[in-house]
Amino acid sequence: MIFKEPTSAAILTAIEAKVSTDTLFVIKVAENTQLDIPGLIQDLNGTSAQYIGGIFPKLIYDGELLDEGVIVTVLTGLQQIHVVEGLASGSYELEKHPVALDSDFCVFTFVDGLASGISGFLSELYRSYGSEIRYFGGGAGSLSLQQAPCLFSRDGFLQDAAVYCLLKKTTYLGVKHGWEKLGGPFIATKTNANVVEEINWQPAFETYREIVEADCEYSFDDKPFFDISKGYPFGMVREGSECVVRDPIAVNDQGHLICVGEVPENTFLDILKGKNDQLIEAAKQAAKEAADQVNSPAAAIIIDCISRVLFLDDHFEKEVSAVNMALEEKGIKPTLRGALTLGEISSFGEGFIEFFNKTTVVGLFE
Repeated sequence: MIFKEPTSAAILTAIEAKVSTDTLFVIKVAENTQLDIPGLIQDLNGTSAQYIGGIFPKLIYDGELLDEGVIVTVLTGLQQIHVVEGLASGSYELEKHPVALDSDFCVFTFVDGLASGISGFLSELYRSYGSEIRYFGGGAGSLSLQQAPCLFSRDGFLQDAAVYCLLKKTTYLGVKHGWEKLGGPFIATKTNANVVEEINWQPAFETYREIVEADCEYSFDDKPFFDISKGYPFGMVREGSECVVRDPIAVNDQGHLICVGEVPENTFLDILKGKNDQLIEAAKQAAKEAADQVNSPAAAIIIDCISRVLFLDDHFEKEVSAVNMALEEKGIKPTLRGALTLGEISSFGEGFIEFFNKTTVVGLFE
């Protein structure tokens, strides 16, 4: 369901018509939408609807990029919804699921993409539900990179939080980024959660700046940091698979680099570089990877990084078209819908859950 000029009344009417005991409503809101979220929560809580929602920089619907609007995806097989508050503090404990779960189950999660402690939360989630099930989701928040309430459920309008749902739903995932190595490996010799303080025992910005300015035609003295850094992310080296991308979004007065998502101390880092064709092809391969596994999905959801849009600019439409084409070639019927996020969440490698940046994740739900 899509609402390009949404009102609480219209959303409520559409959702009430589809309420059942095992139905989850996933509500994605573009951040420029004029919609009273607390009012919507109040209205929805007057029904029996089970829902989770998030505010995102932009939405995707059938190849179209939306700055305003609401998309509601209906997923069946809902078992439980949980809310975790205080991600940054880490002072919470997730209850371990009492029964071993297999690949017929999925955890769907939204997190505050600007919170620290996301990796710790995902590790706890993995310990609670295990390696056999699938994990899928993304980071909510504003393109302004100012933290504010960005998640919602029956528990209210939340920040520094996560919402997650267990679904009995067979899910197939594709995960690719397409960024290539420019320099490295380096060692993140001193970090603090999502802040890289030193690289190779030097102030992080000094090392980063030397490599990046040698490759590009600009200087950090002449342009805002993110105008340049959006094309030069970090890659956390992973043996035998694509690296996990980390997006440096700011530099502070101490020369520390602030990233979206944690970087563990002593991680090996590459500095990466993007090329339009390679990023677009990677998104297509993510879709193909998911489509090659599925028979007849009921829903197709894309979680794509907002900074890919900022890098690709007008070429981003080609990326969405490439994803659509890969699904259509396999006869995938559901309309592709999704969000441009502050970080992407998916199972990875041997089932381990990871928080990605600058990555395309495609989920097909049977």
